[in-house]
Amino acid sequence: MISTRPAGFWIRAVAALLDFALFGLVKLSLGVLAARVWRSEIDGPVGVQGVISACTMLFAVLYTIVLHALDGQTIGKLLVGVRVVGLDGERPPLGASVLRFFAYAVSLLPFGLGFVMAGLRADRRALHDLLAGTRVVRPALPAPPPPPERSPEPEELLAP
Repeated sequence: MISTRPAGFWIRAVAALLDFALFGLVKLSLGVLAARVWRSEIDGPVGVQGVISACTMLFAVLYTIVLHALDGQTIGKLLVGVRVVGLDGERPPLGASVLRFFAYAVSLLPFGLGFVMAGLRADRRALHDLLAGTRVVRPALPAPPPPPERSPEPEELLAP
């Protein structure tokens, strides 16, 4: 079993920013695709933008829920080396992943304080982690090597 430690606020924030960058890339790609299909500008009609936004949101929902349930990691979490696990240390079940995703909305209110909890609590669990019964972990630091054994001094060898 690999030893773990709680992942703090900032490393989780970096993972989220990487995932948001991916969501932005997906939205941009859908916009370019829509512009080519309908032969219009990327900032085309409002209806097209609504469909692109809805598809991006659907992607974000499925991406987050499915990847957390499969292996506990989104691409952002994979890149920074953290993982979502259940309280037992195993990957979270699908139901916990769904609850965790929708609990993000609760963590946003008020002013994102539910996310800030990850930086304030000793166990580094945010509000959505508490609600879903999950935690975010990273590998434990390796233990320092034991000090080298001291070889006896020559006079110690001669002592009776």
